[in-house]
Amino acid sequence: MRVTVLLADSAQAVNGKLYVLGGGWTVVGPAPTPMALAGVIEVPWDEANRRHGLRFELVDDDGQAVSVPTPTGERPVEVSMEVEVGRPAGTKPGTPFSVPFALNLGPLPLPPGGRYAWRWTVNRETAPGWEVAFSTRPAEAAPAEPR
Repeated sequence: MRVTVLLADSAQAVNGKLYVLGGGWTVVGPAPTPMALAGVIEVPWDEANRRHGLRFELVDDDGQAVSVPTPTGERPVEVSMEVEVGRPAGTKPGTPFSVPFALNLGPLPLPPGGRYAWRWTVNRETAPGWEVAFSTRPAEAAPAEPR
């Protein structure tokens, strides 16, 4: 299975197509900013007609889970979903199937000047390169007081 992901301002997956607005960025902020994970999962022929778990986890530059405050306390930033694609009648054996997805997220309170990555797993497995990284801009310095 192959997963291709990019960061965007917003995205939609509608009728088998992916619509992306402001896609492909790698720097955001420094203020909390909404973002979307947009991409396509390529499901091999022999993996069709089965459920597949997809999990995205936000990690810092040390690979540690990023947590944010919630009404019930600090929680790691992660999103899980399941996908299943059927084989349409008449599809040639061996044909892979593309499943577009769009996950729109509200503003996350990430510290300025940090480096982060969205890392994903499919069916609890990962592979090299299964992440998309980004940085938050440093906070602007306050203007100096006149003397």
